[in-house]
Amino acid sequence: MRKCSLSAMNSVFAEIAKEAALYLPVDGKDGRAAYTKWEEGKEWSSALNTVKSPKDFFFPQTEDLMEFKTSGKNIEIVDVRGESEDFVVFGVRACDVKAFEVLDRVFLSAPVDSYYASRREHGVIVSVACTRPSETCFCQTFGIDPTGGAGDISVWKTENEVFWQSNTEKGEALMQKLASLTEECGAEAVEEQKAQISAIMKKLPLASLKADAFGGGKTAELFNAPEWDELSATCLGCGTCTFVCPTCQCYDIKDFDTGNGVIRYRCWDSCMYSEFTKMAHGNNRLTQKERFRQRFMHKLVYYPENNEGLFSCVGCGRCISRCPISMNIVKVMKKLGGNTNE
Repeated sequence: MRKCSLSAMNSVFAEIAKEAALYLPVDGKDGRAAYTKWEEGKEWSSALNTVKSPKDFFFPQTEDLMEFKTSGKNIEIVDVRGESEDFVVFGVRACDVKAFEVLDRVFLSAPVDSYYASRREHGVIVSVACTRPSETCFCQTFGIDPTGGAGDISVWKTENEVFWQSNTEKGEALMQKLASLTEECGAEAVEEQKAQISAIMKKLPLASLKADAFGGGKTAELFNAPEWDELSATCLGCGTCTFVCPTCQCYDIKDFDTGNGVIRYRCWDSCMYSEFTKMAHGNNRLTQKERFRQRFMHKLVYYPENNEGLFSCVGCGRCISRCPISMNIVKVMKKLGGNTNE
């Protein structure tokens, strides 16, 4: 383990940015944090979570896939991909790091999504342990440790110092570049912080939330549950929950006529939309109840059934804070899991 003073972080960021693009949470004018490319003068935000998750770095909200050039009856297919730049995403919380495992199982399984794979190859993830978990946090429900130890490098921030620990070869390579700015140290301060964070987590409102009622093999039991009527009744179908979610991976592919050719691109989509997967035959989920049920059954039943029990929710709490009608996966879990009094 290594450490540096908190006051030296600007020099650390500058060193990282010499050879790779560096992104970190920065407070915006609205007071909310968002990942921003670092440059001199940018301050590392102390916010618990960014508004949008860091999945955007590996699975962008929109991206060009290819271009078609036409000349008469001839069509030329142009590969618009450039070599991905090396980049570092600093300040990722443990819940968002876990979300990459969910995305990896989708995009890196055969057939491999080469666009996603290239970004994963070029990206380094530096996690930062939570020091003040929010009342909307429930990552421990899914076995996630918010005290650190995730990503290519784990970081712990105390009042005056920053502690570093490499977890992968990519992380070790980056730490070697920071050797002159950090020094070897013990882990006493880190262990003390871990204990403090764990104590806070036990006192949070959602600390007792369990996922025992969900998982693989629960489809027959939960699919026709009468509670779906009540749970979905007020859903607006706005898709906000899917766009702030770090694990949602639905997308659409569209063609855009530039007047000089056609660009094929993909963009995020949402299973909460009435036109999601709508083809010539129509839509296989005609009601908001069906679309609402699909989203949460996928998170809590379908995905774990096909991925060795891994849930497609990481308890980051973004959907709790952003849903305009205050409907979220926690309410679904409590209602269907029989924990309505928690």
